[in-house]
Amino acid sequence: MYDVIIIGAGVSGCAIARELSRCKGNFLVVEREEDVCCGTSKANSAIVHAGYDAPQGTLMASLNVQGSRMMPKLAQELDFHYQNIGSLVVMTKDQDPADLQRLYENGLANGVENLRIVEQEELRQMEPHIAPDAVAALYAPTAAIVCPFGLTYALAENAAKNGVVFQFDTEVTGIEAVQGGWKLTTSKGTLETKVVVNAAGVYADQLHNMVSDDQMTIVPRRGDYFLLDRTCQGYVNHTIFQLPTKLGKGVLVTPTVHGNTIVGPTAIDTEDKDCTATTQQGLDQIRSKVNLSVKDLPLSQTITSFAGLRAHDTRHRFTIEETAPGFVDCAGIESPGLSCSPAIGVMVADMINHILHLQENPNFDGTRKGILDPKVLSFEDRSKLIAENPAYGTVVCRCETITEGEIIDAIHRTPGARSIDGVKRRTRAGMGRCQGGFCSPKVMEIIARELNIPFREVTKSGGKSKLIVGTNKDQL
Repeated sequence: MYDVIIIGAGVSGCAIARELSRCKGNFLVVEREEDVCCGTSKANSAIVHAGYDAPQGTLMASLNVQGSRMMPKLAQELDFHYQNIGSLVVMTKDQDPADLQRLYENGLANGVENLRIVEQEELRQMEPHIAPDAVAALYAPTAAIVCPFGLTYALAENAAKNGVVFQFDTEVTGIEAVQGGWKLTTSKGTLETKVVVNAAGVYADQLHNMVSDDQMTIVPRRGDYFLLDRTCQGYVNHTIFQLPTKLGKGVLVTPTVHGNTIVGPTAIDTEDKDCTATTQQGLDQIRSKVNLSVKDLPLSQTITSFAGLRAHDTRHRFTIEETAPGFVDCAGIESPGLSCSPAIGVMVADMINHILHLQENPNFDGTRKGILDPKVLSFEDRSKLIAENPAYGTVVCRCETITEGEIIDAIHRTPGARSIDGVKRRTRAGMGRCQGGFCSPKVMEIIARELNIPFREVTKSGGKSKLIVGTNKDQL
């Protein structure tokens, strides 16, 4: 019997796993997909929100501010990309200044530091491409951006380093109470545990409803995005939000930690918990709204569009509680869930510790070193690295200048990449202008070789997503 099984290997589940690994115990993370970071955590705005938006006094508000404060130190410990660029909530001349003031006062009440309202002249100095109708903005200097993949992988790798086990391609289909804990029925047999943590994203309501009469409904809320080429780097300097109206929060424009620009999202409710296809309707919404905050944004430089699903609880709140004895919900974690994740990890680990009274892990190591990027080295150090390991001298992805050495490193980590998308999210091979058109076959060759599997068995993202459907030269 496990001490704890966490269902879901998104950013919340991995944050909880990492905090649990500070204690002695037999901990398992099960994930229905083939890798860490395959759900909401892989497709979002990548923003560490300052915390001025969440309603005062809510769990969402307190976790947001706490998580935002924890993120810089966590980035140092776990070696993932983090940039404290600040954010601006832009008000146009047709909007009510009282709405901006209320947002400012809400942020102060939530404990957000150094908030202030900037007027038009200063705003244009901060953002030369701000829309002509923009007259003021709420400036939050504590807001930041991260790589959501990098954060999630860092948490997972550090948890694994400290003894947490990850099991993929394992869908939980049933939960029932047994003496001393819970029995999980999965696609790979049954598992027993003293404590269950439900961090299953858009599926968390289904698991919750198996054990509670207080039914939960999570609606998948689709968000469409544009991703612009790095040629647009510097077009905006901060994360730029639009002042919310009765019609919604509008769309944001923000740099990414890798030099791209991201634009979106929409907020379209859907019934399909797996559908992440973009739509013409969604992308047109972004095009029609973006000029309210940023003028002449070069959407012609789009290199891809994508969509993600947020786990929207119809009650619009985080549910983090012991719903049944030994069953801990971590459900309804939508925006600002990424920002909250470090604090969520601490909160849930403390709850489990209260249940199980775990002992401290004396061998806990809270550090992790990310995948080596040769591009950050000096010419001399890079030459030395290539002499020691020639794989770092072979560029596989031209757009992002990713080497074979980085891809091999990504595959052999724990948990490591087993698919093209797993390599892409860990190294950025395939994330550039050509979107993998050049490098994908070579990446497949490396995966097949390093995992010792047939080339035809390599998938895009696990499951049935094989790219090779047959051979032609052999037949000829």
